[in-house]
Amino acid sequence: MKQDKEEKDNNIVSQRASRISPSGIRKFFDLLGSIEGVISLGVGEPDYTTPWHIREAAIYSIENGFTMYTSNSGIPELRQELSRYIQKRYELEYDWKTELLITVGVSEALDLAMRAVIDPGDEVIMSDPCYVAYEPSVILSGGVPVKVPTSEENAFELDARDIEAKITNKTKAILMGYPSNPTGAVMPWEKLVKIADVACRHNLLMIVDEIYSHLVYGIEHTCMAALPGMKECTVLLSGFSKSYAMTGWRIGYAAANKEIIAAMTKIHQYTIMCAPTMAQIAAIEALKSGEDSVTEMVEDYNHRRLVMVKGLRNIGLSCFEPKGAFYAFPSIKSTGMKSEEFAERLLIEEKVAVVPGTAFGKCGEGYIRCCYATSLKEIEEALERMKWFVERHRKA
Repeated sequence: MKQDKEEKDNNIVSQRASRISPSGIRKFFDLLGSIEGVISLGVGEPDYTTPWHIREAAIYSIENGFTMYTSNSGIPELRQELSRYIQKRYELEYDWKTELLITVGVSEALDLAMRAVIDPGDEVIMSDPCYVAYEPSVILSGGVPVKVPTSEENAFELDARDIEAKITNKTKAILMGYPSNPTGAVMPWEKLVKIADVACRHNLLMIVDEIYSHLVYGIEHTCMAALPGMKECTVLLSGFSKSYAMTGWRIGYAAANKEIIAAMTKIHQYTIMCAPTMAQIAAIEALKSGEDSVTEMVEDYNHRRLVMVKGLRNIGLSCFEPKGAFYAFPSIKSTGMKSEEFAERLLIEEKVAVVPGTAFGKCGEGYIRCCYATSLKEIEEALERMKWFVERHRKA
């Protein structure tokens, strides 16, 4: 009896939960509270405050008592504005009543998409490295993550031939996130067209995370759903966190055909109910009159991007030029250290927080992620501290 109880206690946590690891990003930030004077290039969060007119809209809604539940799918006016916005930007028409769902950030949208379309054993193809939530979201839905290695040599871009080589009779979907967190890579149109062709020929669903779609520098972002014939077989995930500096508001959305949105909405009903009412009001204002603020922030990020990349190269860390998001992904191979060792020692010795590349997959070994969504002054100071660190530890 005692042995049976011990076995039961040991199995109290589900196998799915046991298979996923704690976020490799958050691990390092648990240390920050105990170290004074740290410059953080770690958390992927704008240092801007949400523009005042967006905050004011939310405050006004609270003052007027608009604090009740909304429709599960989201406030109609928000979905209508979102439908107009997507049509204007991508020439894509989504029915606001049946093809759009407002979610608690893109994180919930990703979770809902996976649980709505993945059955146990289904395989989902994704890049390595990729955002930390992709693999766990597949595992928690009962699916099997299948990684496609990318490298600095190919600018961390997925290749259609590499994807096709991973397809089996169990493959259900391709999950992509470009502009990329962690690398800053942006997929060119010609490569996306080839991946779309692979998806169509093998009857695969495309699930695309485009949360950084506004944050591109000197190039255009291509929306997968806007490619010919791809709207019906693409689940488009995006939100307001990065481009409008609204991370804590937790507002995202999914756009897809009505069958998929209906399935996602059913799960959403039982887990979340609806996204925060005041945040939805703020999102309406962001869509109506937030573009000037976005343009201003993007211009500033671009300047910081150039300073960051140049600074990393000047201290001897190879770094391909990121074209989107707000991350640089330099190689630290010249130091002879593994990614996690480099990040830990840099934090302790120079009080600069970065994220080890291995937090994003095996192919992230030998790299670190540096976020430049912080002040130029702090970026320059962090680069100076990193220079001292690299000079001390460079391999002879």
